[in-house]
Amino acid sequence: MLILNLTTIDPFFNLAVDEYLLKNRKEEFLVLGINSPAVIIGKHQAPHRETDTRYITRNNIPVIRRISGGGTVFHDQGNLNFSFISNSTPGKQVDFRKYMQPVIKFLATAGVETKFEGKNDLKVNGLKISGNAEHVWRDRVLHHGTLLFDSQLDIMKRSIRKDNSCYFSRAVASNPSPVTNLKDRLDSIKNINELKQKMLQFFISQNDENLEVNLSPDESTEINKLADSKYRTWEWNYGYGPPYQFKNKFDINGIALTIHLSVKDGIIQECIIEGPGMLSGYAKKIAGSRHMPEDISSIFREGKVFLNDDELFNFF
Repeated sequence: MLILNLTTIDPFFNLAVDEYLLKNRKEEFLVLGINSPAVIIGKHQAPHRETDTRYITRNNIPVIRRISGGGTVFHDQGNLNFSFISNSTPGKQVDFRKYMQPVIKFLATAGVETKFEGKNDLKVNGLKISGNAEHVWRDRVLHHGTLLFDSQLDIMKRSIRKDNSCYFSRAVASNPSPVTNLKDRLDSIKNINELKQKMLQFFISQNDENLEVNLSPDESTEINKLADSKYRTWEWNYGYGPPYQFKNKFDINGIALTIHLSVKDGIIQECIIEGPGMLSGYAKKIAGSRHMPEDISSIFREGKVFLNDDELFNFF
């Protein structure tokens, strides 16, 4: 197995690394990386339903769709990401326990006993420290997961939507669980980079064929192209998602309104605004726009209607 220690904290690039190695190399890999703050959603999720759109917009936290299924996770520089990319036998490709066992063994050597629980979680005393997802491509499997070491749990909780009852969709829903960081449980490891290095050395020690490698300049160029053409695009992160309906009731300047949105491919197909006043007349203008704060805000500004943030985010 080849071990790649990513040095960039660019989440767009690092997610593209997984896909590039999965589809363009034949070797098996372990990829270790740390990302700047981002909300990472599963391939089949509706982004606004999973994230607190108000909070992430105000704080410039990007939403990035990965190629594997599963639920939403939060990345920051207190979280260690690991990806196993392996060749596999058809019919036996999805196997979360197989890939989690060496991670459990590594954490045990560092002094933390963890348990594999549910479909894809690692927990310590019932608290989640790792979420995992998989993606099968031909005869290869990508398994990636997180290790919460010193993540900003408050920002994580505020970035992920608590109440998604306004959204109606067949999209995959997240299954939130109480979480905890590993830092206070790992006396011998002081920071995330030390955790990363110890995990790298642990896997190198497990097999003489496990070697640390680097991306070639040509590979880095191709991965950047993939990041630009896919992972940094609105079309992938928001437009790819499954269709959904949105309904919300709210007041603007004492006027009670109800809004209904039908969204497909990230585009509002139909908008109905029920209630008195001029806002109801904007429904037809909103239809055809992206379901994004900047798009809806722009439509109202063109009509000399200026919504403050609290009013604007009633549409999400």
